[in-house]
Amino acid sequence: MNIAIDLGSDRTRVFVENKGKVLDEASVITYDVDTHEIFAVGDEAYAMIGKTPVGIRAAHPLDGGVIAQSDLVEQMVDIMLTELCPVRIVNPKIITAIPCELTEVEKLAVVNAVSCLGAKRVYLIETPKAAALGCGIDISSPHGVFIADIGSGTADIGVLSLGGISVSKCVKRAGSAMDEEIVKYIRKKYNLVIGTNMAESCKKAVGCVVAPSEPKTFRVKGRDAVSGLPRYVDVTGNEIMGAIEEIAKDIVNAIRDVLERTPPELIGDIYTDGIILTGGLAGLQGFPRMVGLATKLKVRVHKYAPDCVIMGCGRAMSYIGKSERELSGGVSPLLTAY
Repeated sequence: MNIAIDLGSDRTRVFVENKGKVLDEASVITYDVDTHEIFAVGDEAYAMIGKTPVGIRAAHPLDGGVIAQSDLVEQMVDIMLTELCPVRIVNPKIITAIPCELTEVEKLAVVNAVSCLGAKRVYLIETPKAAALGCGIDISSPHGVFIADIGSGTADIGVLSLGGISVSKCVKRAGSAMDEEIVKYIRKKYNLVIGTNMAESCKKAVGCVVAPSEPKTFRVKGRDAVSGLPRYVDVTGNEIMGAIEEIAKDIVNAIRDVLERTPPELIGDIYTDGIILTGGLAGLQGFPRMVGLATKLKVRVHKYAPDCVIMGCGRAMSYIGKSERELSGGVSPLLTAY
């Protein structure tokens, strides 16, 4: 049986052959700092962030699309899959998505993290390829496709043609960095200390990168930095826009940079089809419009943007075991097997 895993900085998703997407949990693990005993993983651990007692830590073991704590990632994945499949799958072949521009050492860290499942073979696929497959695009054709997957840890941007990536760029600051900026903004302006979970909720509720037509407010609750007592403030979408727009502009500038480096033969295809946005941050209010204004191209957000990468990994299973001669385009989107 083949398994696909999308190890995101924010969410971990699993796709099982013939079953579809079977797991979508937060990439968080809670453990004892002294004994390293695991208390919870996934959404249960996410709910504990900022609420754990002394000696217990809730951590995101992936940061910026890169494995920061390999031992914790291995344990997190192992526990998630064990709960999902009490009967261990014997020698599965695993496909996992990785950001563009990873070093060989970073790739091996990903391979080691998923190999804890007793994998017979591990295949890597770059995020833009997986996202395009998840959108139902035939990436083996010579027709150029521009896709940008905007996630929590990274923004992976690429131009695809003939099963490969012609031009790409990876931005290491995306959704999680926006949450941190919101935390800093609320602390600086209102002297209110809040957690990243509250900041993320605020971003989802009123976050935008273009001034909203209708003003919205969100009640942010936290601890007064001076008195130490509980307090709340109501913040507007315009305020949050000021906190996160710099990161959004960095991503848009990266999209422009990829366009400027794209071969002219592929630019014609992109001009016709426009830009496809996937990932959890693709639906941020005003972001597609911001990209469209900066590039003068039409921009569309895929209907199932957050799941495009994992669904693409699932569709990439059809390439396992096929030689280059068997592929119509002659190139497999999967990278070297480990």
